[in-house]
Amino acid sequence: MNIFNLGGAGLAGQESARATGTATCSRKGCRLDAQWQLLWNNPRIHTPERRKVWLSCGDHREWLEDYLQTRGLWKETVRFADDSTANGSPANEAH
Repeated sequence: MNIFNLGGAGLAGQESARATGTATCSRKGCRLDAQWQLLWNNPRIHTPERRKVWLSCGDHREWLEDYLQTRGLWKETVRFADDSTANGSPANEAH
């Protein structure tokens, strides 16, 4: 199962370029549930409208944002929407 629904990318379609699904933080060694999406791109290899996604728990959001900002890669941070809550059904309790 693909945990990302990246839809159409691009400035006009940025809303559909958000990741969805149950996932964990991208910080090495962290297994906490993702709460945030850090959208970024590398202008040397990606087109300006392309967005790569790192997921973050609340504890690692600031560290990951700083990492990307220091390298000039960070674009924006948005809330992570879990598929099970995004469509109105209760979240899966099994972790």
